[in-house]
Amino acid sequence: MKRRIFVEKCLAGGVALTAFPLYGRIEKLESQTEFPKRILGETGEKLSIIGFGGILVSGVEQATANNMVASAFERGINYFDVAPSYGNAQDQLGPALKPYRDQCFLACKTLERDKAGAEKELHESLKKLKTGHFDLYQLHALTKKEDVEKAFGPNGAMETVLKAKQQGKIRFIGFSAHSEEAALLAMEKFDFDTILYPINFVCWNQGNFGPKVVEKAKEKKMGILALKALAFTGIPKGAKKPYDRLWYIPIEDKKVANLSVRFTLSQGVTAAIPPGDPGFWDIALDIAQNHKPVTNDEIAELEKISAGVAPLFQA
Repeated sequence: MKRRIFVEKCLAGGVALTAFPLYGRIEKLESQTEFPKRILGETGEKLSIIGFGGILVSGVEQATANNMVASAFERGINYFDVAPSYGNAQDQLGPALKPYRDQCFLACKTLERDKAGAEKELHESLKKLKTGHFDLYQLHALTKKEDVEKAFGPNGAMETVLKAKQQGKIRFIGFSAHSEEAALLAMEKFDFDTILYPINFVCWNQGNFGPKVVEKAKEKKMGILALKALAFTGIPKGAKKPYDRLWYIPIEDKKVANLSVRFTLSQGVTAAIPPGDPGFWDIALDIAQNHKPVTNDEIAELEKISAGVAPLFQA
């Protein structure tokens, strides 16, 4: 079901959809420290090519969260992403981001698939993040076809999302997924503004995970946001997690990390969100500050590095 058809059905059910005007934020952002930025699909928004994942401030003192957000903003980061499932990240990010909110692009998500649950979660997020609207609101972690069907079914989460957009509480609509099947189905159902998806050289080369979804998103002129740029492989069964906030083994080698982030950013991606560990956040910032597209030789090198490595995701 395309956007037009879906919207018409919602209109028939009493849910209206009107355009939400773009804010003149780019001018304000130009005064910040220069950091590479790219246009997000057809939204007209210009985002820093590295996004601040809200999980970075989960479980830290408010003063620490304030300092982390201030430091990111001063460096030129204007894209912030969070979700209710990230511990107390919303509670911490709201006050920390408040001084810069009008000059930032704030994205949030919902794991709820039904209308009532999504509406409750949306308003709780708005309150915690101390904002009157989200620049981007996303159906979070679509994994199975059933997730998509339920969200688009009668009294599904999409009814809440469209109503919120009509009310000015949402500017753009997107989704995140860790499943090729769910991502492709979601894009068939609706003309989303954005997709948040794992784009990683190991998954790309060893699992054929990424190419088909990225191609479809480009065809639809969507804004592409990336996850797992610094992921390497899964943690062996019975082994201890190397980092508390990560459920996978990240890339620690600086040269490979450099190639990996640049590979992700070379796939038509607007911005990538690094792992939730502060150390990898700093690494990603430094790489992206001097970003250059990967060369053919570097792509061949990454293919060799990924050979025999088990990908986190497979098509």
